[in-house]
Amino acid sequence: MLRSHTWARRGRVKLPRGYEPVTRRLVEIADEIRAIAGTGLHYTDGHHDRERYERLAALAAELGSLASGEDPVRLAALYRKADDGYVTPKIDVRMAVLRDDRVLLVQERADERWALPGGWADVGDAPSEAAVRETLEEAGLAVRCSRLVGLFDYRLQPEAPPMLFHTYKLVFLGELVDGNARPAPGPEVLAASFHPLAGLPDLSPGRTLPLHIREAVRVGADAGALPHVD
Repeated sequence: MLRSHTWARRGRVKLPRGYEPVTRRLVEIADEIRAIAGTGLHYTDGHHDRERYERLAALAAELGSLASGEDPVRLAALYRKADDGYVTPKIDVRMAVLRDDRVLLVQERADERWALPGGWADVGDAPSEAAVRETLEEAGLAVRCSRLVGLFDYRLQPEAPPMLFHTYKLVFLGELVDGNARPAPGPEVLAASFHPLAGLPDLSPGRTLPLHIREAVRVGADAGALPHVD
């Protein structure tokens, strides 16, 4: 999975002040054009069609660069490497572990803000398995996945930052294997600890939103609660 902490490699965009709605929409349009170009290149056998899709891919990178401030050459390379074949949204998994009105969070190196442990799902993993592994790697805690909290389309969440790639976020509810275990940060994060639900630290919005934690609390409090679905 992608491990770099730069904004481009993590798929997040820094917003110019005052231009958030326009920037968000331009990044989304660039991503859609990229997806069309990538899927077209995968299926076409025609020389002229391939040239058109290559041009479309270049325009997507140029548009994404203008919107996000990323270097156009680096962004074009990132777009090319992102998908091969039919282009689909990316999957981000997160694990919500609740204990005594507190929630487990890890402090990200990229922005020094806090998030539910998790990251991109790896090919070959079940989503819940990926969330369990990430929790162990980032917070040093073994957990069992108990329930799905929700499936969130990040582009439908107005408080989420714009993403270079269309992302679905799956949040799971986890139970500690050892109820007395203490979190220990892994090498990819600065810290790992439980935080009071009534006084959360600054969250890393590209990774975790207050909505995710609220939904985890809702699902965790009611065995019959249905997961959130966008």
